[in-house]
Amino acid sequence: MSLVRNFTTVGGATMLSRVLGFVRDVLLAAAVGTGPVADAFAVAFRLPNLFRRLFAEGAFNSAFIPLFGRAVEEEGDEGARRFAGEIGAALLFCLLALTALAQIFMPFVVWGLAPGFSTDSAKFDLTVLMARIAFPYLIFMSLLAFLAGILNTYQRFAAAAFAPVMLNVVMSIVLGSVLAAGVEDNTELGIILSAGVTFGGIVQLLVVIADLKRLGFRIPVFRPRYTKSAKRLLVLGVPGIIAGGVTQLNIAVGTIIASLQDGANAMLYFADRLYQLPLGVIGIGIGVVLLPSLTRQLRAGEVSAYQVSLNRALEISLVLTLPAAVALAVVPHEIVSVLFQRVRFDAAAVDGTAAALMAFSFGLPAFVLNKVFSPGYFAREDTKTPMKFAAVGMAVNVCLSLALFPVFKHVGIALATTIAGWVNTGLLIIVLYQRGHFVPDFALLRRLVLVLLASLLMGVAIHFAAIVLAPSLSGSWLIVRAASLGLLVLTGVVTFAVFAQVSGGADLISMFRTLTRRNT
Repeated sequence: MSLVRNFTTVGGATMLSRVLGFVRDVLLAAAVGTGPVADAFAVAFRLPNLFRRLFAEGAFNSAFIPLFGRAVEEEGDEGARRFAGEIGAALLFCLLALTALAQIFMPFVVWGLAPGFSTDSAKFDLTVLMARIAFPYLIFMSLLAFLAGILNTYQRFAAAAFAPVMLNVVMSIVLGSVLAAGVEDNTELGIILSAGVTFGGIVQLLVVIADLKRLGFRIPVFRPRYTKSAKRLLVLGVPGIIAGGVTQLNIAVGTIIASLQDGANAMLYFADRLYQLPLGVIGIGIGVVLLPSLTRQLRAGEVSAYQVSLNRALEISLVLTLPAAVALAVVPHEIVSVLFQRVRFDAAAVDGTAAALMAFSFGLPAFVLNKVFSPGYFAREDTKTPMKFAAVGMAVNVCLSLALFPVFKHVGIALATTIAGWVNTGLLIIVLYQRGHFVPDFALLRRLVLVLLASLLMGVAIHFAAIVLAPSLSGSWLIVRAASLGLLVLTGVVTFAVFAQVSGGADLISMFRTLTRRNT
């Protein structure tokens, strides 16, 4: 299957997951609003989720896939099974030890992540309780990342991509039940939500285990040992934790500072969920497919194919990302109000979340490009260079967050994250180009300029469309508001498609034909 079609498999699954995630977040907003339970949930869920993204979308796979791919190439399936068994045993041991330590020291962990909560003992205690219940989610998601790396190496992307759908299904059922039962006690709400997260992690892992069984790949069981394989993975993985997870680490810094403002973590959470839709579908989808492809091409000495893959990934990602970023920047209030404003999620919450979403939107292209260019380093087993750039981004993020928070509150944190993302991604691109590992297709760059222009023209179109649709977007009937938002989105999609196709910025017709041929 081609890069485009593999991306479609992963991106389509991620799209389904994120759409169901919207359903989950709409129910979450109705159940908890931006009050103390929402703040506690944002921190408690972010703790294991931070590690999940580091493992599932960053450090672990960026280190594991090249090494596992080498084992498959050089030692065959038997050697690959032995390598997987050694790594799996070490990984599980580390996860169990980390979880045990986290359970014991959770009050200190929560204080470190949200020091502002310490002034409200009820919120602090609730966050500790919820974090303890939700933290085992990390175990299941890290094991999922491990198994997904094996499946991806064998060009099996579907199961690992569709697994996150199950978390949103489970959480939507849990939240729907909470709303139907009218649960209002904060502690009871917190326990139910956290338990739902952990149970959802178990269901996701079972989906991937089932696909691994269909593949016929059996992982031998070993006792945990510090083998040569584990040592090599550790050498590559530790720098990758910083490099692959810079966005998540930046968000963690923001969480600490935002804990000083009531409701800030909840508003940043909902804004983060919205811009994570295009980031997840495009950036993560590209990254998951691109790393095994680049690794395989470099192992085979296919340098020209490597360059084609990298340029193609750049084109796909920006053709899809630029219009999404412009739309989020132009109509954030309309998006947030239609999706979330009901029950406990009031007008003030809408205003705060929309402002944060606008700030995040400017960084969306940087976050996606990070997923495109990082594999250019990881495929060569170079995780130290991205680590250094991530450290620079972290420094920028911390300094700007501290400087902007007193003036712009939680929006300043979002702006700092955006600027840090651009700094980190800019360094990745420049050094990859200087090393000759990224040779841009200048005809492609010309087309991307046209795509940017088409995106800006689309932004103008949806701005005026939003003015025309304003009465129905703010009406009392949810179905009318949702239909109006759908019409606004359709206006943007059609406008961008026409401008991009006519100008020659993107051959969307050919891309569509490629996608529709995937099953023929």
